[in-house]
Amino acid sequence: MDRIAEFQNVINKLVQEQNFKRSPEALYAPIDYVMSQGGKRLRPMLTLLACDIFGGNIQNAFYPALAIEVFHNFTLVHDDIMDKAPMRRGLETVYKKWNSDIAILSGDTMFAMAYQFAVKTDPSLIPDILDVFSKTAIEVCEGQQLDMDFEQLETVTIEDYLQMITLKTAVLLGASLKIGALTAYADKKAVEEMYQFGINLGIAFQLQDDLLDVYGQEEKFGKKTGGDIAANKKTYLYLKARQLANEDQSTTLKELYSNSAIDTELKIKKVTEIFNELNIKEEVSKVMSDYYKMSISHLEQSSADPAKLSLLKLFADTLYNRNH
Repeated sequence: MDRIAEFQNVINKLVQEQNFKRSPEALYAPIDYVMSQGGKRLRPMLTLLACDIFGGNIQNAFYPALAIEVFHNFTLVHDDIMDKAPMRRGLETVYKKWNSDIAILSGDTMFAMAYQFAVKTDPSLIPDILDVFSKTAIEVCEGQQLDMDFEQLETVTIEDYLQMITLKTAVLLGASLKIGALTAYADKKAVEEMYQFGINLGIAFQLQDDLLDVYGQEEKFGKKTGGDIAANKKTYLYLKARQLANEDQSTTLKELYSNSAIDTELKIKKVTEIFNELNIKEEVSKVMSDYYKMSISHLEQSSADPAKLSLLKLFADTLYNRNH
């Protein structure tokens, strides 16, 4: 794991080297606040790892990786406004610490910054990188819109939900790996295998996130558990529960998700009790495992150095088995 620690240091150093403390202060202070929080830096790490396993010049991947990290944080700033989320990574969200107007404008600036960083690489790589980056940015927005649409829809299928998280979460992991492979001039098939590895890993990652929202420890997860239930989000857990529930359980779930007057803590408690009765945690864990196995099968079909591929698999294992 030394190589991973080395890449993590590279990303953190690169973030620290950027001048986010600019004028006007009201615009840039939130950006500096978000980017200095650290976080897992998973996506830029995957970009550097993908470049490395194909024997690329890591410096070609530095700024595209930074672009992905800035873009990811931009999406969180805007998501927190839409979700009215007060906490992120154990700290106040930008919209809560400042206000929604500032959070929107600071997020917009981060989006533009991400493009500035994305083109700081070998000029021959720029068209392909921008193509992946722009396509992914649009898909992430599509996923967020679907997520919001689902809150108003009575009928959402599990297939609908998987499509939504593919767009909202998984495509960015796939793009992180794809851009990393592109910066190493990997062949077309290898680039696609990296992308599919990321897509399937991303779906497993989001399902794990859904589980942690209900069953995670708040001090490790960095935000209040039960947030998805409180916000009436139709996660895989909820949809699977509706699928497996008897008539009484189904009616109770429907009422809990439509009654805005009920105490939030009581609502979380009652929904979680039904999830437990239906063994939803185990059900979701099985699906997670299937997507994780699919991700590894794409990784194993790659033409990259097997020794370096094993490092990426080890990193994927760490993501899959995380508790925060």
